[in-house]
Amino acid sequence: MAAQSESSSSQSSTNRHAGHATQRIAQWGAAATWRDVPAAVRHEAKRALVNYMAVALAGCTDPTLDKAVRVYQRFGADRSAGMIGRCERFDMLNAAALNAMSANVFDFDDTHIPTIIHPSAPVAAALLALAQTRPMTGEALLLAFVLGVEVECRIGNAVSPEHYQRGWHITSTCGVFGAAAAVAKVLGLNARQIAWALGNASAQAGGLVETLGTMSKSISVGNAARNGLLSALLAADDFSGPDAPLEGTRGFLRVTAAQPKIEALTDGLGLEWSLLSNTYKPYPCGVVLNPVIDACLDLRRDAHWSLDDVERVELTGHPLLRERTDRPAVRSGRESQVSAQHAVAVALATGKAGLAQFSDSAVGDPSLRAFGARLRFIDDPSWPVESAQVAVVLRSGDTISRRIQAARGSLAAPLADVELAAKLHELAAYGGSGVAPQPLIDTLWRFDGEADAAVLMKLACAN
Repeated sequence: MAAQSESSSSQSSTNRHAGHATQRIAQWGAAATWRDVPAAVRHEAKRALVNYMAVALAGCTDPTLDKAVRVYQRFGADRSAGMIGRCERFDMLNAAALNAMSANVFDFDDTHIPTIIHPSAPVAAALLALAQTRPMTGEALLLAFVLGVEVECRIGNAVSPEHYQRGWHITSTCGVFGAAAAVAKVLGLNARQIAWALGNASAQAGGLVETLGTMSKSISVGNAARNGLLSALLAADDFSGPDAPLEGTRGFLRVTAAQPKIEALTDGLGLEWSLLSNTYKPYPCGVVLNPVIDACLDLRRDAHWSLDDVERVELTGHPLLRERTDRPAVRSGRESQVSAQHAVAVALATGKAGLAQFSDSAVGDPSLRAFGARLRFIDDPSWPVESAQVAVVLRSGDTISRRIQAARGSLAAPLADVELAAKLHELAAYGGSGVAPQPLIDTLWRFDGEADAAVLMKLACAN
């Protein structure tokens, strides 16, 4: 009986601690200042926005965006906010949605490790939409961005990896909370209102992994930005929400994961920063494919054989690699972004892995489709997600292999500032919007000194 009482007491203590998680996050968010943010995190926020602008300018003219723009233009309260790389204007809610879609459409955006959340698209899109309608400094926007990313990634850590495995699209489901927290901060909401903003966001969290490889995925990514912005705007008018929308008995964590790690919400809060675990992709595909492509490009560079000489390709990596990318016979460029079969075939065949190699045109090549059928997965749970081995087994019986311990763009081998700037130049040209990339780059590196954060969207919108 005593042991049972002690166990009950311990469980009660845990529940009491868990019950305050939302409030602790809200209090921290309300009190945080730019001075509290370490220099490395400040710089990483700027790097994230350089990457965000790059991928949004690449995606702004994609057919997905054309279709969404045509529909969204039928609605809206005003035309106060612009769209990156385009001349159309929308109300800020719809502008936030479209700019988040644009940044995520090619799967070329940033990736938080280990949750695999693409953190910038929902948060940055919401803040940049608001900045066009409400005066704020660059410093204020950057602080809000840092806090928003922190909130969404901590929620992601609390439900990972089960959340994604159950079929939730984690960028969408957690991104709405990040957008809500970021906008709440820049609006100057108090702790109670920030908690309400998170509660309002909890009622609008959604997105399914089943939509990957289709245009539908863009809907939930866009909604994460739009609904997060809406959640904070409602809270600013004292639109109230639950006290524990995250950790409550029927809150987000327990509903979307059977065994959530509630302590991940607050452990090290204000001392450990999620942006320092953010990565930037060198290739437009699912992040687990980065080491695979690195290995394939290395093999292709030194090849003394042709694709016709290949009996099969053996791909060794973490089981997550198979889980997310075992997609043979893809039908579109969008599907190819999450297909190991296509990535291996196109990288070995062309020695390239850019946007053109993950396009509808590339997918239409029958030789690539046929070669993809020769791929075999070998699962090894001991391997990190950032590593992989590609072994090319030739018809002669010889095997040539490359193992990548840390993919280019990973935490262990991050893209340098100059590489991110080059990515913005390259993707701006690919998108064809006519927006000049260098003024954006120059502005972002000094953004914390900008008196008006809206300057960024003035540079990013097409004339």
